[in-house]
Amino acid sequence: MNILGLAAIFIAASIIGYKLISKVPSLLHTPLMSGMNALSGVTVAGALVATTLAVSLHSQLLGVIAIVLAMINVAGGFLVTHRMLKMFKGK
Repeated sequence: MNILGLAAIFIAASIIGYKLISKVPSLLHTPLMSGMNALSGVTVAGALVATTLAVSLHSQLLGVIAIVLAMINVAGGFLVTHRMLKMFKGK
């Protein structure tokens, strides 16, 4: 697949993802965020495998960047979920 095809998939996924997330009621955000954290863990695993199988230095560097960004996403998601769940606990 060429770079234009990959760019088209990225743009389509971004638009569809934004449209889907914007229609979710605020009451469902916390459970959905917990589920998305689990999916982000799969992204980390995929980035690890892709980086391990990379042959060129350029591909390995991109893999490391993907791992770092996915881990930031996982950690941030858990922190936000934890903070939101604390709001529902009594004092």
